[in-house]
Amino acid sequence: MKLPHLMVMDIARPEFKERKRRRQIATAAVVVVVVAALTVVVYRLRPAAPTVERGTVWTDSVKRGSMLRQVRGIGSLVPSQESVLQIPAETEATIIRILMLPGSLVKADSVLVEMSDPQVEQAAVDAHLQWKAAEAEYQGQRMKLESDLMNQKAGAATVKADYNTTQLQSQTDKALYDLGVISGLAYKASKSKADELTIRNGLEDQRLESTQKAIDAQLAQMQAKVDQMRVLAELKQKQLDALKVRAKIEGVLVELPLHVGQHVTPGTMLAKVVQPNHLMAELKVAETQARDVQIGEPASVDTHNGVIAGSVMRVDPGVQNGTVTVDVKLVGELPKGARPDLSVDGTIDLERLDNVLYVGRPAFGQENSTISLFRLDGDGRDATRVPVKVGRASVNSIQVIEGLHEGDTVVLSDMSRWDNTDRIRLQD
Repeated sequence: MKLPHLMVMDIARPEFKERKRRRQIATAAVVVVVVAALTVVVYRLRPAAPTVERGTVWTDSVKRGSMLRQVRGIGSLVPSQESVLQIPAETEATIIRILMLPGSLVKADSVLVEMSDPQVEQAAVDAHLQWKAAEAEYQGQRMKLESDLMNQKAGAATVKADYNTTQLQSQTDKALYDLGVISGLAYKASKSKADELTIRNGLEDQRLESTQKAIDAQLAQMQAKVDQMRVLAELKQKQLDALKVRAKIEGVLVELPLHVGQHVTPGTMLAKVVQPNHLMAELKVAETQARDVQIGEPASVDTHNGVIAGSVMRVDPGVQNGTVTVDVKLVGELPKGARPDLSVDGTIDLERLDNVLYVGRPAFGQENSTISLFRLDGDGRDATRVPVKVGRASVNSIQVIEGLHEGDTVVLSDMSRWDNTDRIRLQD
């Protein structure tokens, strides 16, 4: 017997669909919230700070107190102007012997070079003979004029004696005439003769004075000629002596650009002698730092074998290759080995700033600007980049205006490798 086929029907349950939909929405919302939270957390995480070996960086602490502003320059020792002697040729000549070489110690009378020139030698002899001839002529003429003057003086003396005699006779005759002893005619004759000799005596005195002046003028003219010949002879003798070139000062022969057989003309530089104890430092200072350098400021010069004190004596007004030349006068005894052209380092003191914040000068950063430095945190391991406003600078230090406080420690080394990060970690 077959059973009747039963029909099964699904009964719709709307509440189940609603709960399922709500669960899906809640799950999606949770997922969205979790994803958003993770995104925010990941976004806020900073990348790990790069590590830097502590031994490879240079740090310094910010201090408060007095800061000495200095500038530094490199240069060399050079002879001072008064210690350099350049010896030029005075005449044309030919080098026949070289007796000293550069680097030799010389005295004032040391002969460096011997030269020869027949014309100079002959001119010296001729000038000497002309001088002697002029002097002999002067002496001969002087003797002749003095002889003539003596003869004239003798004639004047005779007139003078006659004048005195007639004066006495005239006075006597006048007394006799007054007494009536002689006639008036005899007295007039005596007086007339006395008057005549008075005139003659006056004329002789004038003539003698005029002759003396003429002789003096003639002798002076001849003496001038003698002096002219003497000066010429001395000049020619000096030129002859100059054929033996002498050092003229005690020092070191530094240049002798000559060779045997060389012909030189007047003005040619034959030798250069310097006094090694009279040196100064010639420093090259960057033009940006040289603007504050003043004459008289104290300085110190390191010869790498000792430090010498000095003072600024000249600042070149021009700029060459970005530097200004500063001449420093050295004070005190020079260390051993100090010689011209020796390389030196110089430091010039500009001013002292009192009660200022300062720190060691960074590898990069100009004065009166804003720079960025890594400042160490409290643990001394992490460092954060901070902007720092700096003021006036010195060789090894710089003034801090803003951005740091006393006691802060900063990295002064070149950190350009880490320009893209604001934090670093120092690793021992």
